[in-house]
Amino acid sequence: MDQTEFYDLLVRQAESLTEDERLPMPNLANTAALLGESMENINWAGYYLMVEGVLVLGPFWGRPACIRIPLGKGVCGTAAASDTVQLVKDVHEFPGHIACDSRSLSEIVIPLHHEGKVIGVLDIDSPIRARFDETDAAGLKRFSNVLERNCNWGSL
Repeated sequence: MDQTEFYDLLVRQAESLTEDERLPMPNLANTAALLGESMENINWAGYYLMVEGVLVLGPFWGRPACIRIPLGKGVCGTAAASDTVQLVKDVHEFPGHIACDSRSLSEIVIPLHHEGKVIGVLDIDSPIRARFDETDAAGLKRFSNVLERNCNWGSL
């Protein structure tokens, strides 16, 4: 299966997991597990959610992680503050990288939105340099759009 087919399937699976549930937490938990079990060569997949202007750890798959990340700090804080996808081929070259897991060598972060505002990020790490590319970014953006649409973010 090529990457485009993989992300088509992943998006359909996310739709199926979230179509009958509007609460964000179970949807985030299930989709983090889906990513962790479906994607090759990753060591962490999960979410950070905005709480009083700081990213706070949400549901994830992988080893324990940093709990709070200030906006503008690290890859996640940069993605949230700039509202841009961060595709980092080598985390050791990213200024201010926050090393929650020393095994992580590359990272991709996708901002999540509600009513035009960043409400959190999807964060995926890999123990392989340059693991992620533009196809991953586009596929994971589509994956994130499912959550943006199917969750009642006002219930947080």
